[in-house]
Amino acid sequence: MSTSSSRCAPNSFASPLLLPPPLTSAQKALESFYALGPQKSVRILAKYCIHPRAKMGSLPPKTLTSLTAELSTMVIEGDARKIVQENIQRLRDMGTYRGRRHAMGLPVRGQRTRNQIETAKKLNKVERRG
Repeated sequence: MSTSSSRCAPNSFASPLLLPPPLTSAQKALESFYALGPQKSVRILAKYCIHPRAKMGSLPPKTLTSLTAELSTMVIEGDARKIVQENIQRLRDMGTYRGRRHAMGLPVRGQRTRNQIETAKKLNKVERRG
């Protein structure tokens, strides 16, 4: 990754978004948000010319405001969780195999069910109301 100033995006302001503690690395801080993985976090850091191992506390305030502006435009946390739940509910309403497996709390992606399904039973539970 190049750190030339010509490729850096200008700073912008946005509503404050909760950022992780100052001693965490910038990449791990971005990855702590739901729906932000390693690739997206590296791209965001490259866009603002931030080294991935830089600590959140060492970043200047203008960079933090530009990061919050970038994050406020993305679909993360509650919105992303809602989209996933809507997709699962759509599968259940259509009556697809995957939707039925979600509804029963069984493995969805072809895992064996003869022995080890405890994790799938914990993760695939869907709320059943009345």
